[in-house]
Parts: sequence; structure tokens; C-alpha cells
Amino acid sequence: MSKRMIAGVSALVVLVAGLLAWIFTAPYLSNQGLGRTPGIIIGGTITPAPDDFTPHNDIPGPLLMKQAGFPSLVIYLSFVGTPDGVITATRPDGGYWGQRVRDRSGDGWLRIGDETYAMTATEITGAERLAMMEQWAAKSGRTLDDAIYEGAEPLRDWEVFFWTPRS
Repeated sequence: MSKRMIAGVSALVVLVAGLLAWIFTAPYLSNQGLGRTPGIIIGGTITPAPDDFTPHNDIPGPLLMKQAGFPSLVIYLSFVGTPDGVITATRPDGGYWGQRVRDRSGDGWLRIGDETYAMTATEITGAERLAMMEQWAAKSGRTLDDAIYEGAEPLRDWEVFFWTPRS
């Protein structure tokens, strides 16, 4: 084998190893203080959905969300558990995952702690949206007039999605 061929094979091995490392570790990077890079593997134990998600509000940190379909990326979301499901929200900037809920099925998985649930997201509009957004904001000690950072939209303008167990 020539030196050029060995270098090419070596570069390919390093690239594949790096890609595999990202696939299997990225969802956990935020917990290790290394940033918020999305991954592909959601992890956790597939668990039947509980009758009430309110006790999950005591679990610290965001949940992990993975949508069905391709590409299937895992991202972090702040949430509020309710008796009937889970409230999540996103900035009204045409973001990728919110658009996917509107354009495709809202099917996905939510991992809260070590438990992963098969869920379906529905976009909430109208007066019900503000009531849910108020719950979401209150969990983090904010009001609907607050913005997450300077120059951002106030929380009252955010998009709200409600996740319920898939049957």
C-alpha cells in the first residue's frame, strides 16, 4: 500500500470514528457542560405514559425531544408537565422542529429523566396558547412580558406545543 492510500484510509477511519462518537454522545453533552449540540440517540427507557405528567416538574433540567421521521435529531426543550400531557414552547422564528409538527405528523418521543415516552405534539393557538405559555413561563420564574434574552420576542409571542401520549 502506498503512503497516500494509508493516509486516505486513516482519514476515513478518523472521520467515521468522529461521526459515531457524535451520534452516541451528543444528546448528553449539555449535561456535561460541553454545550447544547443535538444528537440522534434519545436514550432512556421506553415507558408507558403516566396518567399525570405533573410530578415530572420536579425533575431538574430540560427534556430531550426526538421527532419521528428523517432527519431525526434530538434536541433539548424546557417543559411543564400537566395532568394531561407536556407543554413545550419555541420562539416564533419559523424554527425547524415547530415547522415539522405543522407540516408532518407531530409524533415523537420525550425523555424526561431516564424515562422516554411515545408522544404526539399539537400546536396550540388562541386563548388556550397564552394560558399554557403562562404556565411554561411561570415554571422558570418569568412572565409573559419577559424575553429570554435582550432583543428577543416576549414569551407571549412564542409558539406553544402540547404533547399527549400516543395510543
